[in-house]
Amino acid sequence: MPHSPKISRRAAIAGAATLPFAATQIHAGAPMLGGSQPQFTRVGLGDFEVTTILAGSRAVEGPHQIFGLNVDEETFNSVSAEAGLPTDAAQFFFTPTIVNTGAELVLFDTGLQGAATVAAIEAAGYTADQVDVVVITHMHGDHIGGLLTDGSATFPKARYVTGGVEFDAWAAQGSDGFEASVRPLAEQFTMLDDGGSVASGVTAMAAFGHTPGHMIYMIESGGQQLAVCADFANHYVWSLAYPDWEVKFDMDKEAAAATRRSILGMLAADKIPFVGYHMPFPAIGYVETNGDGFRYVPHSYQLML
Repeated sequence: MPHSPKISRRAAIAGAATLPFAATQIHAGAPMLGGSQPQFTRVGLGDFEVTTILAGSRAVEGPHQIFGLNVDEETFNSVSAEAGLPTDAAQFFFTPTIVNTGAELVLFDTGLQGAATVAAIEAAGYTADQVDVVVITHMHGDHIGGLLTDGSATFPKARYVTGGVEFDAWAAQGSDGFEASVRPLAEQFTMLDDGGSVASGVTAMAAFGHTPGHMIYMIESGGQQLAVCADFANHYVWSLAYPDWEVKFDMDKEAAAATRRSILGMLAADKIPFVGYHMPFPAIGYVETNGDGFRYVPHSYQLML
């Protein structure tokens, strides 16, 4: 029987080196897919379910032109460096919240536009027709922009709720956003004051300053609490951690800073989780005291147990 020729390891390697590159490349490299972001996060709260939905996200240049208007550049840069944040741009998040009480589906704020918000709602397993209540925390464009889609109500079966002070202030101003998005639905709105009830377990709390009648909402079920806090703090470092820093979007900056301190103190003292509309998605977190300021602690699994 003829013997197979023996090939040394050195010869095999030398021979392979002479082959064309394509012949030795077994697998092509996988394509780059770009960054990703989940569209929703759902947690339990007693007998309720709370779902945060990402209705949009974008990078914004020049954060010191928005946050810390009353601090110098050196201070802003130092705080940013300590937090590991770049100072040339910031990532903004827009996060409506859905609370399912078992009896009603309550949506807090509607994003910049109806189509994007509805897409996120559908990704979370709901439809626009299932929304029973739409709560508007305040009337900046990124909260009311999704009320209408192509001139019709985005949430056709819903009733609408907002703070009476907020509604009256914007109605008197007659801003373009109010006239385009809110005025057509004005007759369908119910107005609340501090302490007013949206639904069983959902209570309004005055948090004025960011806008004239900005409201937050305390959610309570089965002995557990969570606060839907909208825009009382617009960034987890440049606003929440340093509540006295002025924010461009706060209409009454002194009142907004006082409101921040009050709400942050409550959240920290009572260890209440909260949803911040502009916090890093999924926008659920806790607050701890940190010297004269505070520290944002992202939710991990506390509300999953």
